[in-house]
Amino acid sequence: MRAGRRLSIAVVGAVAAAGVLAGCGEAGSSGTEAPQQAASGEGCAPVAGEQLIALADDKALQNADNIIPAINTKVATPQVVAALDKVSAVLDTPKLVQLNKAVDVDRKSAQAAAQEFSSANGLADGVEKGPGGRITVGAGNFTESEIIAELYKIQLTAAGYQVTVQQIGNRELYEPALEKGEIQVVPEYAATMAEFLKGKTGGGSDPVSSPDVEKTVIALRGLGEQVGISFGQPAAAQNQNAFAVTKEFADKYGVRTLSELAAKCSGTATVLGGPPECQERPFCKAGLEQTYGLSVGSFSSLDQGGPLTKTGLRNGTISVGLVFSTDAAYATA
Repeated sequence: MRAGRRLSIAVVGAVAAAGVLAGCGEAGSSGTEAPQQAASGEGCAPVAGEQLIALADDKALQNADNIIPAINTKVATPQVVAALDKVSAVLDTPKLVQLNKAVDVDRKSAQAAAQEFSSANGLADGVEKGPGGRITVGAGNFTESEIIAELYKIQLTAAGYQVTVQQIGNRELYEPALEKGEIQVVPEYAATMAEFLKGKTGGGSDPVSSPDVEKTVIALRGLGEQVGISFGQPAAAQNQNAFAVTKEFADKYGVRTLSELAAKCSGTATVLGGPPECQERPFCKAGLEQTYGLSVGSFSSLDQGGPLTKTGLRNGTISVGLVFSTDAAYATA
C-alpha cells in the first residue's frame, strides 16, 4: 500500500559504493541472484514465522521521512496550522502501523479508523476556531495517506471549516493542485517532499534531506516558500525503507538492529529480498553494505515491500526483506 507514495526507492544522496553495479551473478531458477560482493562466514538462514519486526536503523541509513502537513500558504492561518499540528503531536510510527492495520487487515474504513483514533487521543478537544470557509484535503492513492487525510478533516472541522477529502493520486498530481489552491492541505513526507521540491525548483544535485529531521524540515520550508506551500510540525511517525525479519529469526539469532544483523549474519546463508533495483540503491542493499558492512549470500528479486517480500519472510525463503516502516505487517494483535 506504499507504492503510491514513492514510485521507486528514493535515490537521494550519493552513498552507493564503487563497484556496486559490477560483478552481478547470474539469476538462478528460484529468482535468487548471486551476491555482488562475496559473503564471508556462515550467515543466518531464513526462519519462517508469522510476526514480522523491523530491525532498528541504528546508524541512520534512511532519511527523515516524517509525516508533515503541507498547506497552501494562503490558507495557512494559525488556527489551521495548530489544528493539524495536534495530529503530528500524537502520531508515532507504532500508532501509524496500528492505523494501517485497522484498514488493511481489520477492513475498517479510513474514516472509521481516523475517528476512533481521534476520539481515543482527544485530538479535537480544545481546537481553536478559525475564520471558517471551505477546505479540501488531498490524499494520495494509498491507505496511509487516506487515513491521515481523514484525521486532518476531523481537526479542520473542529476548527470551524467545511472540509472534504479528495483522493487525487501521486505527488506529481496533487502537488501542483496544492500550489494552485485546488486543494488546500495534504499529508506529506518530509525528506521525499523536500527532494521533490528541490528538483522542481532547480535546487541543484546535492541532496537537501538527511536523517536529521530538523535540518530536513528547515530545507523543506525554504523550498516550500518558493512555491507557496507552508508546512506544519513533523510527526514522530516516519514511513521509510525498513528491513524486516520474522520474530523467530530475530529470537534465534539475537538480532534487533541492523548493526547486529551485519555483525552476526554476514555470510552465505543470509538471503536479502526486495525489488530488483534494491541491489544498486543507496537506501537498500548498497546502503546496507556501505553503512553497516552487511554481506549477504544471495539476493532474491521480489517486490517493493509488498506481498511477495512478506510471504518470502513468513515462508522462510528470505532472511531479511524490505518492508516499509509503517506497514500493517508489523502490527501486533
